[in-house]
Amino acid sequence: MNQIHPEQLSLEQLQPEAEEIRARINRFRLSLGRFFVQKQPLIDLMCVAAVAQEPLLLVGPPGTAKSDLVLKFKDALGLADEDYFEYMLTRFTEPSEIIGPIDINQLRDGRYIRREQGKLPTARLGFLDEIFKSNSAILNILLTIINEKKFYQDGTPQPVKLRVLFAATNEVPEHGELGALKDRFVLKAESLSVQDEHFDELIDMGLRSETYRALSQRPWVEDQANLDDLLKANRYLHLLFARQTPDGQGDRQLFFPDDVFREYRRLVKTLVREDRLFVSDRKLVKLYKLLRVRAWLFSGGTVSRDDLRLLAYLGETPEEMALLRQKVPVLLGDA
Repeated sequence: MNQIHPEQLSLEQLQPEAEEIRARINRFRLSLGRFFVQKQPLIDLMCVAAVAQEPLLLVGPPGTAKSDLVLKFKDALGLADEDYFEYMLTRFTEPSEIIGPIDINQLRDGRYIRREQGKLPTARLGFLDEIFKSNSAILNILLTIINEKKFYQDGTPQPVKLRVLFAATNEVPEHGELGALKDRFVLKAESLSVQDEHFDELIDMGLRSETYRALSQRPWVEDQANLDDLLKANRYLHLLFARQTPDGQGDRQLFFPDDVFREYRRLVKTLVREDRLFVSDRKLVKLYKLLRVRAWLFSGGTVSRDDLRLLAYLGETPEEMALLRQKVPVLLGDA
């Protein structure tokens, strides 16, 4: 019997294993955190974004483990090589490097078809380093892939397999033409240097990592969770989002308590009014979904004030990121 694809399962099929899926993903994120120094919050965010199938941007100077986080995350999921695509972008990067070269044989017949195998459209997890250094042609392709999960072959839209996208940048530029792409990354998380407060740990962990690399060892591959677990979690949560009770109650009434929702609204309005934070309508809805995913992953479902910490990752500039890192805990009464 053919196994049903995770994205075709029903709520009734997923419900019995939902708690075990959640437990596996939690074991996965905590296990992976053991191989880094002070990166657990970033790994937690990566898991939330992966379950929500929302792209996550890692921001930080070179040498702060951005690429290493993604590579170990990929390894720990047990992904096959054909399911993963990574690339460092420059302003000279051509579309053929990301979505595949033109098939010359097809072109002779008048068809503009790309050989996409091994490129971003056929990967299930992608990592794009220095994403904001890409040119306008690449930006337009990425927007279509992120927004609609498709790309064009000879003018015809084709679905992509990509479900999880991580990107990294040393800095977030302020160029206006990048605004649309920046807005697709609801969460932008800083990967900061840890040497000031964790010098000894950094040396010890760094030496272990160098040893693992030299000996071709990957002890972080522990079979705690796989990509299908993330896909099943996404499917399960979206089926919950779509559900309504006979008396007309939807997801917000069932899983987002009134007092926490009021706090969510207050925090967003405060940040927009006082700090001129830009929060588009699209981002507001995406953030709701991410809050629900975090609540399910960490505590089983109902959104709490603790989940509102995600608002600290809405910054668009280094100044906003630093501000929100300090201000959101204060607004939540944690500082």
